[in-house]
Amino acid sequence: MGIAEHFVAIPSPTPHAEAQAHGATGVAVYWRPNCPFTMRLRAKVRRHSEQIAWVNIWEDADGAAWVRSVNDGNETVPTVLISGVAHTNPDPALVVAALAR
Repeated sequence: MGIAEHFVAIPSPTPHAEAQAHGATGVAVYWRPNCPFTMRLRAKVRRHSEQIAWVNIWEDADGAAWVRSVNDGNETVPTVLISGVAHTNPDPALVVAALAR
């Protein structure tokens, strides 16, 4: 666990299929531990964390496969599904705005 992990709680895992359903109209974040871009996003959305479906791609093979399918074969995280549209490493402000709707 990296030092930043101590300051931002690790989200409860959501299975890929459930996250896809949630992300069709809401927000689903595909992430992996110790990714600085994911930690930045988690810090910005911490007040809304319960509204997000979180998929750890190191623990969910289907989630990892989906991330590769939308990122030219790469496991780039965070990949965020917002209202059915995939966003690779989006600006946290975009995610916060989606959660505020």
